[in-house]
Amino acid sequence: MYIVVIAWLYVALMMAVAEATSPIGTVVGAIFTFVLYGVGPVALVVYLMRAPARRKAIKAREMAELAAAAAAGSHEPDAGGEAPADAVAPVRKES
Repeated sequence: MYIVVIAWLYVALMMAVAEATSPIGTVVGAIFTFVLYGVGPVALVVYLMRAPARRKAIKAREMAELAAAAAAGSHEPDAGGEAPADAVAPVRKES
């Protein structure tokens, strides 16, 4: 896939050089040509082509987090097999 990206950027660069060296072309026009014909479309295509890999990485990260949470144990009361205890002892009224 990257050979196509490199080839497209090379073609866009050559178009920009041809415009910059042309008697009726300008350097600013060459820069816009390279950005709008080269960098912009290539960035969009690479972003879209890597979407499945990003989705797969997100799923793998979520599964790893779930596995780590399951290995750490539950944070629910009585899940550890011990009796629940309050953090602060209850206050009794004096009679």
